[in-house]
Amino acid sequence: MLAKTESIAIIGADAHLVEIEVDVSGGLPGFTIVGLPTKSVREAEQRTRSAIEASGRPWVPQRVVANLAPGGLRKDGTHFDLPLALGLLAGARLIDGKPLEGWVIIGELALNGTLRPVRGALAAAMACRAAGRRGLVCPASNAPEAALVDGIEVVPVTTLDDCIRWLAGELDKGQVAPAGVADEDARAIEDLCEVRGHRGAKRAAEVAAAGGHNLMLVGPPGSGKTMLARRLPGILPPMSLDESLEVTRISSVAGMLTDRPRLVRERPFRSPHQHVSVAGLVGGGTGLPRPGEISLAHNGVLFLDELSLYRRDVLEALRAPLEEGIVRIARSGGVIAYPCRFALVAAMNPCGCGYLGDSMRACRCSEHQLQIYRSKLSGPLLDRIDIHVGMARLGKGELLGAGDGESSADVATRVAAARAAQALRYQPAQLTNASAPKAQLEAGLELTSGARSGLGMAIDALALSGRGLDRALRVARTIADLDGRPQVAEDDVSEALSYRSDHSCLRSAA
Repeated sequence: MLAKTESIAIIGADAHLVEIEVDVSGGLPGFTIVGLPTKSVREAEQRTRSAIEASGRPWVPQRVVANLAPGGLRKDGTHFDLPLALGLLAGARLIDGKPLEGWVIIGELALNGTLRPVRGALAAAMACRAAGRRGLVCPASNAPEAALVDGIEVVPVTTLDDCIRWLAGELDKGQVAPAGVADEDARAIEDLCEVRGHRGAKRAAEVAAAGGHNLMLVGPPGSGKTMLARRLPGILPPMSLDESLEVTRISSVAGMLTDRPRLVRERPFRSPHQHVSVAGLVGGGTGLPRPGEISLAHNGVLFLDELSLYRRDVLEALRAPLEEGIVRIARSGGVIAYPCRFALVAAMNPCGCGYLGDSMRACRCSEHQLQIYRSKLSGPLLDRIDIHVGMARLGKGELLGAGDGESSADVATRVAAARAAQALRYQPAQLTNASAPKAQLEAGLELTSGARSGLGMAIDALALSGRGLDRALRVARTIADLDGRPQVAEDDVSEALSYRSDHSCLRSAA
């Protein structure tokens, strides 16, 4: 007999519906799974057999063929266990297959018939709603995550036997409460007022946060680069519900929510180690590519400390994602895309020894060593970083004096107002000045005559490329937004251009 169930295949950050056809017929006993299954899917035969017997049902000593359609879509993951088991039981007429219609089913089976959590429950629920299905049957530990999606039913099950009894109408699963954010999950936010001095660098961080711009901090060891970067999340505006769901979906697909399902409400702050691989940073790996650090930083901040210590090929892999806000990973079976719209914050020393331009210690690097050090960063990569700031060593007066900076809350208020102006300008899309398409940016770009004249002189004086000019205009638009002005003035352009200046901070942090 032929029975049908539905599950999902996770491709990138999205879930695609998969129809599972299970044919139980005469012939030599065996269990064959077709439809581009990976090894983890083919291993479902052994888990399914033990789980069915543990639930008190007999194993079917017949020829079983399971087809996962569409056949051209690669299937990976252990979440096919439960729908395969139910399809097999329905095909063998051990359960009624009619109640399976309209339900999308996911879940990994243990050998004793209990269900283990799987990755991608939120993406599965979104696909279920988009396809107009009735609801999602999933492990109980995944149910709060799936319940974040409105408009569908979520049925939590703990064992295969529970699922069978529910299908037979013998068990009422009730309503599932959506996942929340536990108090212990909240990240301690460090305050900007703790950063002494560096008024120019803190201003640059505010501009970067307000417009979603990439930021480069250059200075000698101990000048406060890392300290400032780690306080950037405290001045960023809170995520909207749509942004939270998008970030949560990526975390779910990456398998980061299986132990404690929750809605991610804080903007991500990712800081990968200098030895990270290309696959670890941009995504990839064996089998179906997994999201990398840049996708896990989506809608948040990617912090690369000691930028010069990262491999050049790793840094060069950032160029296209920084420009497009999406990373495409090519495999023999097709191209998988992950969203990665993040703000890059990089910190590095001005030279190999770290003391070029320092007022207290002399640089020990030769000119040849300086050339080698600077060659680690390509011009095209630096051109994609909107704001470059040098941070000099603080004097004893600043180190020992009272803190003179604004709190993160005060700065965050101005940043939120600037972001609100951008949301109104680029609606309905949730864009910033850094991420808005060029046509939309230019539509909201009102330059005064002085600003236009200043740009003309800067093009010749700084040898600005087309991308460099575009980046400077985006930063100038953000500076005007922070001041609440519709027009971009000459002072806004001057400040924006001072953040580029041919990357002069790489030559000296003084």
